[in-house]
Amino acid sequence: MYHDESSEQLTLFKTMLTDAYGENIASDLFVNMPNNRVVSFRVNRLKSTPEEVEQVLKQEHIVYEKVSWYEDAFVVSCDEKEIERLDMYQKGMIYLQSLSSMIPALILDPNVNEDILDMAAAPGGKTTQIAALTSNQARLTVTEAHKIRAEKLKFNLNKQGVKNASLIIKDARQLDDFFRFDHILLDAPCSGSGTFVLSEPKSYQSFSKELVNRSVRLQRELLDKAIKMLKSGKTMVYSTCSIMPVENEEMIKSVLKRNQVELVPIDDSMYQDIPKLPTQIEGTLLIKPTPYYEGFFVCKLKKK
Repeated sequence: MYHDESSEQLTLFKTMLTDAYGENIASDLFVNMPNNRVVSFRVNRLKSTPEEVEQVLKQEHIVYEKVSWYEDAFVVSCDEKEIERLDMYQKGMIYLQSLSSMIPALILDPNVNEDILDMAAAPGGKTTQIAALTSNQARLTVTEAHKIRAEKLKFNLNKQGVKNASLIIKDARQLDDFFRFDHILLDAPCSGSGTFVLSEPKSYQSFSKELVNRSVRLQRELLDKAIKMLKSGKTMVYSTCSIMPVENEEMIKSVLKRNQVELVPIDDSMYQDIPKLPTQIEGTLLIKPTPYYEGFFVCKLKKK
């Protein structure tokens, strides 16, 4: 069923799932762990429209489908390489991105003329989406701690035609405290437990309790920093591609207890077609991992 070397990680994963969700949900998640995931992309509104993209796909005889919650999202029945050879990909008119990872920027709901921070921005999917959602008319600050990842980020910002982003190559925790933002997106580094694919041992071979604990410490520090830099009355989105409550709901519960921020419930009616897991905090979104969706947690907070 799976790689012997990686069976240790999968056994740990199943144990942690059972602790988090109980036997029934854990078994269902584990047994139905995807063997592969669909290829999806987002239209880059700075350079194209869904109509133009549909025309290209029809010309190329590429079968595609749409989702109910976002007209810029496309799911295609070919592999990534086939998309990458297309002129519209080369020119940055589309961006290969998983469906789940398109949701945090939509929930952030950024507007023109706002100061917006993306705290862990590489490779740039969410930053370029925010730029497109604001028609290049918001002031974006993007941080990335690692030089090589920052180069990839810079490349993607240029390719996608992002005009309004200042890139700071620095760990977001080290940003000056005088910074203040209208919106902050913290798509936090995590264990990646929502992205595991059974046929790809590489996707889960680094999974460990240590990784989860290390992620939790980093997430807490980044979240504290974000709250400090958020303007009063303004909102931020916290997201992870993990389905471990310790990285998600438990993180948010501990922050809510301190009374600096309050929860802004996510409008579930917009995302009713998305498969979900039960979440411990009503008003947060916990996406179930399937062949279409990565497991993802999304939560919106407002500073008091």
